[in-house]
Amino acid sequence: MKGTYSLAVLTLVILLSGCATIQTAGQIEAGRQALFVGNNQTALGYFQEAAQTDPNAVYGATLRLGIFTLLGQAQYLTGNYAQARQSLQKALSMHPGDHVARLYLGLTQARLGDRQEGLKNIEAGMSGIASFLNYIESTFRYSFGQFWDPGGQIRASIKTDLAMISGANTDWPQLIAAGEKLGIRIEEEEDNARQQQQQQQQMLRP
Repeated sequence: MKGTYSLAVLTLVILLSGCATIQTAGQIEAGRQALFVGNNQTALGYFQEAAQTDPNAVYGATLRLGIFTLLGQAQYLTGNYAQARQSLQKALSMHPGDHVARLYLGLTQARLGDRQEGLKNIEAGMSGIASFLNYIESTFRYSFGQFWDPGGQIRASIKTDLAMISGANTDWPQLIAAGEKLGIRIEEEEDNARQQQQQQQQMLRP
């Protein structure tokens, strides 16, 4: 049991870039799992601690989200919109290509009443996530890419959401709900893809 725990912690450390410590890795992973089950306040506490410990921490081998993206997401989901905007803007200043941060910045701006800028960033974030999934699938189709959104359900949802944005009248409650769902779903896909790949590798072992 002790060996299994050590291996799990080591895996988390590998997923974090730079000089992230085991403590930071544990905080981020605990925060993510809390986020996935809707314990947003608990997730916020973990991400705040991780950001203080290592503000340059980046989680994920493929999606790669900076700690301020995760912190801003948790702040948004707990209704701390002004703080979320600051964290997400910082995330994008550090990692301009972070589509999840851009999506949540757009959602935050919409919540704060700036729907014009919010809509631009929501659309850019959604489009970026779809492009990211297409890139992973096409570039790494013979390895881990086959495990990311294998049925295309995430991209189909994004297509529907983008069609709603391009319509004459945007249904804001529906769009915000869709954006929040997408933000969690794409982060869960990192774990799902890794688990599916590991299962296949185990099945192929002699």
